[in-house]
Amino acid sequence: MAYNVLMIADPGIDDSFAIMYALLNPKINLVGIVSGYGNTPKEQSIKNTAYLLNLGGREDIPIIAGTAGPLSGELVRYYPEIHGQEGLGPIKPPDTIQNVKVYDINKILEIVAQYKNNIIIVSVGRLTELALMFILYGNQALKDVSAFYIMGGAFLVPGNISAEAEANFFVDPIAANTVMEKAHNIYLHPLNITNKALLTPEVIQFIGENSPTTFRPLIVPAFDYYYKAYQKNIPGIKGAPLHDVVPLMALTEPDLVKYIPRRVRVEEFGTAKGKSIADFRPRPEKEPPESLDNIGMDADFQKFTVNFMEIFLKGDFNKR
Repeated sequence: MAYNVLMIADPGIDDSFAIMYALLNPKINLVGIVSGYGNTPKEQSIKNTAYLLNLGGREDIPIIAGTAGPLSGELVRYYPEIHGQEGLGPIKPPDTIQNVKVYDINKILEIVAQYKNNIIIVSVGRLTELALMFILYGNQALKDVSAFYIMGGAFLVPGNISAEAEANFFVDPIAANTVMEKAHNIYLHPLNITNKALLTPEVIQFIGENSPTTFRPLIVPAFDYYYKAYQKNIPGIKGAPLHDVVPLMALTEPDLVKYIPRRVRVEEFGTAKGKSIADFRPRPEKEPPESLDNIGMDADFQKFTVNFMEIFLKGDFNKR
């Protein structure tokens, strides 16, 4: 039986691979995508999401307009050197992708109610939209969500946007801290595992040549752009990490990631803004059981590569 998944994404190259993975995986029933600012401005993010759904023949999946910026109101910096001017590397979504029906953020509550106690929220973008649910509707707003699978944070490793902070937490640390404190049954996938979820150019080239999916024309050009950016930032790196695929694969392949239970907080201000904090001492302070989050600390990266290849080489499972 497939997992009902509501995604929050900001495509972005690795977000785009995550959306493609979700659409192709027979263990995932994608019931909506919240698309807001992050790797690109909100409007471009929505356009990219619509393009991917169109390519996948899944225009029936609702697109929900996310937020345009963080709760702090700070200006957002984008990273075209990593994701390209329009978020898909050298790929430009055609101008025919327009006049797409887009729902407002209240659609999240409607979808959660429709799949009450049988829905997973997978967030691979900034956490502003999730935090907004708690701010607008109170602490019990998402009580009917079964679990939250989140890509974010960095524990015992350097950050990727500051010395200590991962991008999703850094850009809106108020939202990240709100979600970590108010959401329940969280499975967090931080840089300490996602940095190692590397795919090599050889693997991608093989998929690009042999994938029977409608996403085939995107796979190699988008990855190559992303990989070149990583080569500049991390000389000698043998591949590029597809961070945002990890929480989706962790959901469908329960033995992929090893977690430990700790309470996670996020530094909201100052020079350590966005830093994810947890107590990793041998005898950590006791916390209420309901406040503990599941932090991914290790993963089977050979399985990651094999599963990714299997999904992209099998075909278009989730077309309706």
